[in-house]
Amino acid sequence: MSLFYRSFFAIFSLGVLLQGARGADRSSEEAEAAITGYSLPSIWQPATILPDDAEAQAKWQSISGSIPTNISGTPTGDFSDVSYPTDDPDCWWTNSKCVIPKLQGLPPDVASVPEPLTLGYGFDDGPNCSHNAFYDYLTSQDQKATMFYIGSNVMNWPLEAQRAITDGHEVCVHTWSHRYMTALASEDAFAELYYKMQAINLVTGVTPKCWRPPFGDVDDRIRAIANALDLQTVIWKYDSNDWKVGTDGVTAETVDGNYQSLVDNAENGTFSTEGAIMLTHELNNYTMATAIQWYPQLKAAFKYIVPIAVALNNTQPYVETDYPMPSFEQYISGETTITNSSDSDSTSTSISDSADTGTETQSGSASTSELKASSTSTGQASATKQNGASLVSPDIGSSFWVALAALGYLTF
Repeated sequence: MSLFYRSFFAIFSLGVLLQGARGADRSSEEAEAAITGYSLPSIWQPATILPDDAEAQAKWQSISGSIPTNISGTPTGDFSDVSYPTDDPDCWWTNSKCVIPKLQGLPPDVASVPEPLTLGYGFDDGPNCSHNAFYDYLTSQDQKATMFYIGSNVMNWPLEAQRAITDGHEVCVHTWSHRYMTALASEDAFAELYYKMQAINLVTGVTPKCWRPPFGDVDDRIRAIANALDLQTVIWKYDSNDWKVGTDGVTAETVDGNYQSLVDNAENGTFSTEGAIMLTHELNNYTMATAIQWYPQLKAAFKYIVPIAVALNNTQPYVETDYPMPSFEQYISGETTITNSSDSDSTSTSISDSADTGTETQSGSASTSELKASSTSTGQASATKQNGASLVSPDIGSSFWVALAALGYLTF
């Protein structure tokens, strides 16, 4: 993408955020300069509690006594040398797809949604530096989703993270650096969740109350840490495997087949008593283009497609209570975004509204071919999974921030 278009997206994002963002303003030089007094780990490095972070240390000390201590595997997902009992004492999802914890006091994982013929719609591994076309498409469909954001991506792409809140999507935690959580020491697993919560609050003004473990790798020890941080664990039962294309024999045809199976199940009555959650990603142009390609079929097969919080009738998905989500009944009745009555001036403007005033160019005009054309090959993108982590291309990141600085919106 040329510097001109990067500059355009920067101006577009800032314009939208200045008009419609519901969180604290983070989109001007002055607002960014006013954000002080925070400490975060190095991006894409496994998180640990920072030695000078007294608040994080105190929080960990307050919960550590209730956390089991068993550890297995490696952060990159090598569990080949792990000897694990066949009765699955720790409800280890990677081993058994267990979603009902065996440790007393922990709530079940969310692996499906209670509303019949309903798809809990969400995407992992964002925000993505090139996701504006995808988010434009969702806006054109008046479709909200649940976005499971990685902390390092949030710090790399803060404007893109802000857009999710502006557009009315739900934002959840997907850890700081995208490691296999059960292989981490408990203190480090805490840091992966804690600092991701700090990052999203710093950038958007909200603190999520939901999370999804990378690769689904969770057991009762990790659930106990998440639960102590008031995070609800969200898994899935259906997997598109979109992120695996080009590896392990997974092809685009494999992914299409997985989408088609979900559609077939919706049409044959599989979801007549409860709905579904499918694992999909905004990881790269291919995964987002595929989501656009299959959206019409999903919409035809399912009666409702809603964010996961909406499907659960969770109208307060954040610690902050002034960022509500609609109830299921409100959403399916057409009220897909809830305006905070105490702050109506700052919450009522949406990206689709700005299109009416000429500040948005062809919202929703992105096509599958446009997204696919901008990727040099299937599976290539601004972020790729490697060794248990998603890594952002540094040259893309540098160009984006240079564009912002050249336009006067950012200082170093």
